[in-house]
Amino acid sequence: MRALLVAVNAKYIHSNLGIYSLYAYSIQKGISPEELTYCEFTINQNLEEIIGSIYEEKPDLIGFSCYIWNIEIIKKVSREIRKILPQCMIWFGGPEVSYDGKAVLTSARWIDGILLGEGEVSFYEVLCCYREKGYDGDYERIAGLIVRRGKEIIVTPVRERAVLDEVVFPYQNLEGLENRIIYYESSRGCPYGCDYCLSSVEKEVSFRSMDLVKQELQFFLDKEVPQVKFVDRTFNCNHQHTIDIWRYIFEHDNGVTNFHFELSADLLTEEEILLAQKFRPGLAQFEIGVQTTNQKTIDAINRKMDIEVLRSKVMRIREKRNIHQHLDLIVGLPYEDMHSFQKSFCDVYEMKPDQLQVGFLKVLKGSPLQMKAEDYGIVYQSVPPYEVLYTRWISYDEVREIKLVEEMVERYYNSMQFEAAVGYLVRQFPDAFSFYYALGKYFKRHGYFGQQQSRLQNYEILYDFSAAHGFDLGLMKELMVFDLYVRENLKKEPDFLQNREISSERKECLYRFYQKEDIIKKYLPDYGKYTWKQCMRMTHIEWFHYDIPALLAKGVLKEREMVLLFNYAKRNPLSHQAEYIIVSNEIQCMGKLR
Repeated sequence: MRALLVAVNAKYIHSNLGIYSLYAYSIQKGISPEELTYCEFTINQNLEEIIGSIYEEKPDLIGFSCYIWNIEIIKKVSREIRKILPQCMIWFGGPEVSYDGKAVLTSARWIDGILLGEGEVSFYEVLCCYREKGYDGDYERIAGLIVRRGKEIIVTPVRERAVLDEVVFPYQNLEGLENRIIYYESSRGCPYGCDYCLSSVEKEVSFRSMDLVKQELQFFLDKEVPQVKFVDRTFNCNHQHTIDIWRYIFEHDNGVTNFHFELSADLLTEEEILLAQKFRPGLAQFEIGVQTTNQKTIDAINRKMDIEVLRSKVMRIREKRNIHQHLDLIVGLPYEDMHSFQKSFCDVYEMKPDQLQVGFLKVLKGSPLQMKAEDYGIVYQSVPPYEVLYTRWISYDEVREIKLVEEMVERYYNSMQFEAAVGYLVRQFPDAFSFYYALGKYFKRHGYFGQQQSRLQNYEILYDFSAAHGFDLGLMKELMVFDLYVRENLKKEPDFLQNREISSERKECLYRFYQKEDIIKKYLPDYGKYTWKQCMRMTHIEWFHYDIPALLAKGVLKEREMVLLFNYAKRNPLSHQAEYIIVSNEIQCMGKLR
């Protein structure tokens, strides 16, 4: 027997925990590595390349891992595999085929069977059956399957939930996972019932024992894995489970590994917040699904969330600036019209997340919201990802307008490259949504969508946008100079900053600054082994007419002559910005500032 598990990931950096788990369980139960292997592709790869790679393995049985983002590709690939490997048994599994598997088998006649829900035990038993009897094995005796038998489609009994401690840890080594995200689960299921989510269908939650979790976390820590992403649906639904894991990663921090958690912020306890505030910057990042701040919408989607409590907890976490917070919104929910969404956007923006994701409702098969879609007038795409087109409350035109906002937020906010300039510009509009909408309309009007822009081109576009709106271009240049140099020591400045000649007096000031050993020891202690000329090349000093640090810290813009030193050897682990130090008093010749 030669069996193959196949994953098609959204990006190369992603990995597929599902096939790793199925593989590890089957190997532990006695299937040999010669009998079972796996391969991973991305949705951007050429179909012929994927098909050819699978064909070269000459599998007798293939298991495809099916999700909303890859199901169409997998259908195309598996259909061609059926033609070139006609004797190969083809199985689908995963969330995209677990709800209406019978319909999938009816429409895709080249598929032999579907694994429903948790697949570790079911897949192992399928392999054993194939190894013993081949294509004609009695698969209908295995629980948790839908299997084709001639013209008949048989749904076998539901399989009992797996005991999570019996699910084998899938990472015996990390070969092939360099520079990729490692996914890990310490629990399965979710106790909540949000209507848009598949986790609402089954509310039972099971947890991996803490001794086992700690042992597995230590494996990641010992290997200095860059990032471990917990796939637990609501990680902090159990306080003791949460605090035990957080205390462990805090006490055993290796200074390298980052842990990602999906949280309900309003559930955070005081003990959890106080512990999280002690984390090394970069040890953890939180993904928090806000989705909406419209209470009528929150009630309609059966979401249990106190928005004011959530707001206060998010701001508490933000106090120490040590945890990256990623907040989500969903466009297209019931009772959320354009005005309501604009308010939700502004409410979340004011929480100052490190990333704000504007997502669009995906009407998932089997979710309660799919059952209610007609009642709510929710019209969505007929094919994956089943994204909302319009609802009773929001038109297709308005959805498209919000997509402009989404793109601008991704480009100018989430990139963390325009903090000073965008922070100022937002205050020139009635609210944050209005700014990003105006910027999106400007992009569309000038045909920038669909084109690839460099980082410097994005600055130039923002500068031109500022000019078109009559903003102070001298100020905008200074804000953008700060944003540019806080990210990198530029070798070439964008066109709108050309001809910024530094005076001979200032050059002399710079030379004297870098030649003073006591100043280098004070401000650049890591540069002691370099000559003053090397220090000068490796850092940057800039003169400003405005107090930009105060603008960033307090939102107040004041005219004030200021000199900043940018130290690229020290960076904020969350924003990756260089350390900047006010050195106005240390720079000589201050009377000659322009």
